[in-house]
Amino acid sequence: MDKTFGHRNRHYSTSRLVFWSTIFGALLMYIVFRSLRSSDSLDSSGSSSTPLHTTAKWGGKDWEQSVQISAHPRSGSHNSVLVTGAAGFVGSHVSAALKRRGDGVVGLDCFNNYYDPSLKRARQKLLAESGVFIIEGDINDSELLKKLFDLVTFTHVMHLAAQAGVRYAMKNPNSYVHSNIAGLVSIFEACKAANPQPAIIWASSSSVYGLNTKVPFSEKDRTDNPASLYAATKKAGEEIAHTYNHIYGLSITGLRFFTVYGPWGRPDMAYFFFTKDILKGKPITVYEGPAHASVARDFTFIDDIVKGCLGSLDSAEKSTGSGGKKTGPAQLRVFNLGNTSPVQVTRLVNILEGLLKVKAKKNVLPLPRNGDVLYTHANISYAMKEFGYKPTTNLEAGLKKFVKWYLDYYSVTS
Repeated sequence: MDKTFGHRNRHYSTSRLVFWSTIFGALLMYIVFRSLRSSDSLDSSGSSSTPLHTTAKWGGKDWEQSVQISAHPRSGSHNSVLVTGAAGFVGSHVSAALKRRGDGVVGLDCFNNYYDPSLKRARQKLLAESGVFIIEGDINDSELLKKLFDLVTFTHVMHLAAQAGVRYAMKNPNSYVHSNIAGLVSIFEACKAANPQPAIIWASSSSVYGLNTKVPFSEKDRTDNPASLYAATKKAGEEIAHTYNHIYGLSITGLRFFTVYGPWGRPDMAYFFFTKDILKGKPITVYEGPAHASVARDFTFIDDIVKGCLGSLDSAEKSTGSGGKKTGPAQLRVFNLGNTSPVQVTRLVNILEGLLKVKAKKNVLPLPRNGDVLYTHANISYAMKEFGYKPTTNLEAGLKKFVKWYLDYYSVTS
């Protein structure tokens, strides 16, 4: 018993050291990055000379008018929201939902090539048809952010831009620091300087629960054992959010998403590339844990996630800072947004086989040490209490909608 306890203490100390080292290193990189960014100059096309940026031309009267028209709410009782990552999966759905109900919405997205940018452009086109203008730019571009906040008095910022994916961190770790830490600080800095300051809702991740074995995952559980760099950057983001809330009075709500899926989803997600490969007759890889344990995920349909995003926005209190100075305590929250019903990945494959009417060719392999965890399971009682969050779509119903969209979008005959 004593040996085990001593081992756990050593493990705890080591994990804390790794975590805080990650934050320190990330912030150091951010400081260096900002200093380099300030010395960059824009050429006549508005493109930065640094390879870290993909900033399209912005500015001018027409551009300003597009921003202001898009940001204008239907009435005084509605909000004006800046949505970062607006051409992304969750961002595009949230932007459309906000616009439908009468809020003013301005999108910001860098359209990087982490996955096929044409899918992001297609989402952008749909949003444009509904009156949402998406600016192509980097969340680390402080000049662009300052210009946006000068043009529009945003009531809220829905910060959904991030470098996603657990496995990609092994290939391009710097992109996670650039987007998930430096980018988050840039957004907080812009919001801090605004007067009045907007309330902020931002995308954390269920990955922060890391190597936890207690289920279901609750917001009060420890999150200091990340299993991936992606998870570490999201955990660092939550600590940074606490700092900006404490010092500057920013109202900040973090959302821990659990395996979001659905139409217009991300091609790097298993349900998406499983569908693609099954239809092409290619074998898919299904991972299993030790002793043939099944990998399971708390798959959450996009419509339920959107409800959670809007609910957290509507229940967010105002920031208490003015001109970068705190005038009183501000709201700080974090919510799980999941489905509360973990499903084995093998069951996911079975459902897809039925919907696609194709038998999958499966290669079953041990779960690699690439940051993936064996299972996720959300406790959503806090979100349910605060704003009535209640998911209503099971995996079979959600996948049916996804497959219908997939076959239509890619013009595939099943």
